[in-house]
Amino acid sequence: MRATRIVVLGAGIIGAACARELALAGCEVIVVDRGGPAAATTAHGEGNVLVSDKGPGPELELARLSRRLWPEVLAEGGRPAEWEPKGGIVVATTEAGAEDLRGFAASQREAGVRAEPLSAAELAAAEPHLTRDVTAAFAYPEDAQVQPSGAASVLLGAALRAGAILRTGCEVLGAVSRGGRVTGVRTTLGLIEGDAFVDAAGPWSGELSARLGAPVDVRPRRGEVLVTAPMPPTVFHKVYDADYVGAVGSGSGDLQTSAVVESTRAGTILLGSSRRRVGFDDRLHPGVLSRIAAKALRLFPCLSGAAVMRAYGGFRPYVPDHLPLIGPDPRLSGLWHATGHEGAGIGLSVGTARLLADGLLSREPEMDITPFRVDRPLALVEPGAKTPAGRAVPGGEQP
Repeated sequence: MRATRIVVLGAGIIGAACARELALAGCEVIVVDRGGPAAATTAHGEGNVLVSDKGPGPELELARLSRRLWPEVLAEGGRPAEWEPKGGIVVATTEAGAEDLRGFAASQREAGVRAEPLSAAELAAAEPHLTRDVTAAFAYPEDAQVQPSGAASVLLGAALRAGAILRTGCEVLGAVSRGGRVTGVRTTLGLIEGDAFVDAAGPWSGELSARLGAPVDVRPRRGEVLVTAPMPPTVFHKVYDADYVGAVGSGSGDLQTSAVVESTRAGTILLGSSRRRVGFDDRLHPGVLSRIAAKALRLFPCLSGAAVMRAYGGFRPYVPDHLPLIGPDPRLSGLWHATGHEGAGIGLSVGTARLLADGLLSREPEMDITPFRVDRPLALVEPGAKTPAGRAVPGGEQP
């Protein structure tokens, strides 16, 4: 009996995680990417595996599932992933911010998250170089970090060892369908047929899904990060100002910045973060970087003399209601989506892959997937609408 053939469209960390999960389940998996594996959004992330920035609800539950799965996945041979369960610290620097942070942490504890208040002395011991102008602080021991490209290579490597095939430099041009079911995709390397197709194209999912004739409202949202030269041990957790949560949840297209500071295993320090909707404009703007640096310095004044080694930016897949799309497309049988995670894709990848595989293989899901369904009001695009690149939405090809 022939194994189910599943074509994963996208070789970033979401696509790699899906490919691994499906290949290990015995499926025949083909991974297709127009560039190289983990070469776009994944390579431009910070590697966050967070529960601290999510309030009670389905995304938090997905984050907790992923946090449980990450150590299990990396136990298969994840040294390049640089897994660091170092925990996070969230601080407020105003009285109003402190009140909001205490209420947010209390709601998270009710949902099962470990959110531990820190006294001034405990905070100073945990982060000796952090400003003392803090009105409230909470530790999140479950927060962790991975090296994004390394983690994606671990996931994709596991898929390839299980028999998956990777095709790079292969751009999807459209769908071939029969009787309302997609049976293949036309690519620059020819037709690829399959039993199911997974849209895991991240910020380009809006464009890709439009080419397939079943558009979803996934848009690019730009983010930038500064990287210092290697430094002596200075920052020991992922530390961020409580206003980061508001920036993540904002629907504004205007620039949003907040202080996010963390070290890497190499000794560099990452300074973030920003969010703005500018289409696929990939230019770095000094004004944005300046605002990021200023907010980081409010938390860690000692970084005023640090040398900035480089800056980078990337696009995050944004959905207007801030929830990813995970599951089948009701308009085109055989098409599934695993996209729309915005800046949380690294952390949520392995949980997303597990839920997607549960659905594709008719297994009992590990959590309720309904909130992530594709046909919710803010996820679909009407026919005739414009894609993020300004093109009209086309229909699928009927052979």
